[in-house]
Amino acid sequence: MKLAFSTLGVPGLPVPEVLALAAAHGYDGVELRAHPEEPVHPGLSPARRAETAAQFAAAGVEVLAVAGYARVAAPGDDAPVLEEIRGLLRLAHDLGAGAVRVFPGADTALPPEESDAVAARRLGAAAEDAAALGVRILLETHDSHRTGADAIRVLGPVGHRQVGALWDVMHTWLGGEQPSQTCAALAPHLGYVQVKDIASAEDTTPLPLGAGVLPLAGCVAALAGAGWDGWLCWEYEKRWYEAAAPLPGLLGPGREYLDRLLSASA
Repeated sequence: MKLAFSTLGVPGLPVPEVLALAAAHGYDGVELRAHPEEPVHPGLSPARRAETAAQFAAAGVEVLAVAGYARVAAPGDDAPVLEEIRGLLRLAHDLGAGAVRVFPGADTALPPEESDAVAARRLGAAAEDAAALGVRILLETHDSHRTGADAIRVLGPVGHRQVGALWDVMHTWLGGEQPSQTCAALAPHLGYVQVKDIASAEDTTPLPLGAGVLPLAGCVAALAGAGWDGWLCWEYEKRWYEAAAPLPGLLGPGREYLDRLLSASA
């Protein structure tokens, strides 16, 4: 498995400095948070997109994915959601990224089957755009659809190879799902896995990998047992927890911890 980290852990850090961290600590790729407060976002000019892609290529670091904020199950018209997804797809294509992240974002007051149908319809509509650009749309296990069982209710009806899953290990754990269950549900659709650690269900402040309660060893073992050899991406949520320790000093030990898990599961 290859290792990456998310720029959510280094809010606003310029791309050259992000790449220097990846190179210094042995990470193969970076997940780029695509938000206007970040250096990389859908409003980026063609020239800046080309410059950013060239910087990654020169550093030998992959753009794993563009992490967007489109909510595919949210109430309302399809058109704005589809345009947001298509903007993310174009950005990912221009940067050489293989995927874009989207959220479910359903209104939990509505019947789940209604929200599932909305999400599947929108993802199905965007799938051909994704295919044309050579980018996958990955639905993260998050908010209204936090488990693999939740996500598969949407992905199954879509049934398109360009639409898959992003497994956030915190949310599936908070949803009461065992790693073996999540892996079984998502493995055929899995784009990559976001790893992280926290103190408890009540305190989700990010911790160094291995310092909390999340079943990271079980997740890696389940993936290895399924023959999956994709990406593990450390999503350290520094942007939402300003008091958390700075990520740069944790990247080296974090990679070493993941390397030990991978060796143990081999």
